[in-house]
Amino acid sequence: MAEAAAWVRRPHCGAVVTFTGTARDHSPGRGGVHRLDYEAYEEQAVIRMAAVLDDLRRRWPAVGRVALLHRTGSLAVSDAAVVVAVSAPHRVEAFAAAHFAIDELKRTVPIWKREAWADGESWGLDSQGFTEVRP
Repeated sequence: MAEAAAWVRRPHCGAVVTFTGTARDHSPGRGGVHRLDYEAYEEQAVIRMAAVLDDLRRRWPAVGRVALLHRTGSLAVSDAAVVVAVSAPHRVEAFAAAHFAIDELKRTVPIWKREAWADGESWGLDSQGFTEVRP
């Protein structure tokens, strides 16, 4: 997380926004979640993350650097699963671009999670590798 935030800093950018999504101990109808396992269709995940980045740059051309990272494998509760870091000359663009990036990553990138809780295990229905795209 710190490395991504440091990497996106640029001399012409006065704003750095980072978002970190962590594994939580519950999901709808499932209390006591103690582990998440993430899998990705890596080839397509990289392509789709690049598409998110391309779309972001079209919408906010002043953005400096962007880091998009998502882990795969087993994560314990509170582990970081996803990091988005964006730099821009001003905070409005940095916040907007970071918000767009995490929403599009979760919506379009083929990464899936399997949740383990007290009463069982099951795949989540939302899209969710340690995959990164850096320009």
